[in-house]
Amino acid sequence: MGSPRIMPSALPGPTARPRKGAEPRPVDPTLDPEETLPKQQRRFDRTARLLGDRAMADLLRAHVVVFGVGGVGSFCLEALARAGVGRLTLVDFDDVCVTNSNRQLHALKHTVGHPKVEVMAERLRAIHPQLAAEPRELFYNAENAEELLPSSWDADAAPGRPAFVVDAIDNITAKCHLLDRARRLGLRVVSSMGAAARLDPTRIRVADLAETYNDPFARDVRAILRKQYGWSFDAGPVGVPAVFSVERPSKPTALHYDLGAGGFQCVCPPKEDRPHSCDDRLQIEGTLGFVTGAFGLAAASVVVREIAGVAMTYERRPDRD
Repeated sequence: MGSPRIMPSALPGPTARPRKGAEPRPVDPTLDPEETLPKQQRRFDRTARLLGDRAMADLLRAHVVVFGVGGVGSFCLEALARAGVGRLTLVDFDDVCVTNSNRQLHALKHTVGHPKVEVMAERLRAIHPQLAAEPRELFYNAENAEELLPSSWDADAAPGRPAFVVDAIDNITAKCHLLDRARRLGLRVVSSMGAAARLDPTRIRVADLAETYNDPFARDVRAILRKQYGWSFDAGPVGVPAVFSVERPSKPTALHYDLGAGGFQCVCPPKEDRPHSCDDRLQIEGTLGFVTGAFGLAAASVVVREIAGVAMTYERRPDRD
């Protein structure tokens, strides 16, 4: 056998050949070897080289709960699994529908009709075999809030208190209840605002919910939180980072096959007691996967950077600069 392929330039200090990039930061001499990335976790080598051993250990120990496993949530979950988060809880009541194919990672020909959380959990385990992925086939609401986000957590029992909550719910009633509960429980949460009806992913921003602008959905969320839950947005940030777009929403377009049906026809698999189905919506907005996916990736970046202790700078409303 030949000698191992070792790259000395991965360590700081002089090298035999000129470096092509910046000299790496040194290994933290105070690290506990138990907190370093084990060799068998090479799948996270590139993440660790950006964030370091200590942050990688924090990610591998972290529990993140993602509510909503659709166009935003599926991309967020995959990004979190690929970044090395060790435990993920997936909460969604829906089954995969053929109309999810344009924007949801779990939507494939053979998965239509299967629970989104089960399909996505299986996909995540294939990416990150050591991942503890817990699918919860439930629609979040006030009645099951204590079950999904308990008031107290047993420190010695899995899954443990979440390091972060991701709100990727598109039902505004459920979204506002979730945001208020997470805030009252002292849980860190990042929330996705309106990702539908947009075409330009470069217009996506991350700001405190109080600082969002040009987003009608975010405006409605703030109004409900203010009226029903007593939140105040007048004194500045409320501590909830929100992913939003400054692009104005586009109107949906009627399609030719709507004419024959007399309007939009929901083709999603029927399911008993399904709340908030496409049959119940007053309007079906258009979506594009490269926008909804970018929302999910931005939400994942907030989670990873916060857990890793990377400083973040959020967007400010132009009228407050």
